This record gives sequence, C-alpha cells and structure tokens, in this order.
Amino acid sequence: MVKCRGIRGATSVPGNSETEILRATRALLEKMIEENEVPVDAIAGAIFTATPDLNAVHPAQAARDLGWIQTPLLCAQDIDVPGSVPRCVRVLMLANVDRAVDRIRHVYLGDARSLRPDWAKEV
Repeated sequence: MVKCRGIRGATSVPGNSETEILRATRALLEKMIEENEVPVDAIAGAIFTATPDLNAVHPAQAARDLGWIQTPLLCAQDIDVPGSVPRCVRVLMLANVDRAVDRIRHVYLGDARSLRPDWAKEV
C-alpha cells in the first residue's frame, strides 16, 4: 500500500557560494532518491533548512534544477545554536511510496553524519 513517508537527509557544504550549496544539495537529493527508489512524481513535498552561514541561494533551487517543478518546496533557516554543524543543509522529503517505515533509508553526508551517526553511511 502506498503511504506518505518522511525521508530525512542532511549534508555539509564546503562554502557559502551558490555553486557549492546547489552542488551539495543536489548530491544529497540524488542520494535520497536513489537509496529509496523514489520517482520524482511520488515526491509530495520537501522542507529544506540551512544554517545561518548559508545564504547565497535557497537550497530548494537544487530540487527545481533536478526537475521537481510541480513539487511544493519550503526553505527555512535553522536557529543559530552554538556547537551546531556549520554550513549544513537539512531536508525532510515527503514521498508517496510503497515502502515500510523500517525500509526507509535516511541519508547523511559529510560532516552532517555526526547529526545521526546511527543512520549515516560512508559515501
């Protein structure tokens, strides 16, 4: 049965440039889709957050560049918590998939692996 599932992901970005933010976010989204076998038309929406030190571009632009044209997207800024992972983009993708909760593969890349080491894999 198809259900709406939340798929989480996060990545670190080398610097605060449009190119770096979009490249890192695109790689994260591609990995989230690949790991969970999600077709673009099954993506119900996505929420993106970025740390305050990333403000050169909205990370959601990477999704538009990947063809998520009709997908509702939201960007927000993380609160500035001391000790947080710097230059970090987080994503909560909502997808209509025929996949059990325990088969959902959350994706954490780069320094963001420290956020959820139990879900992170070396890539």
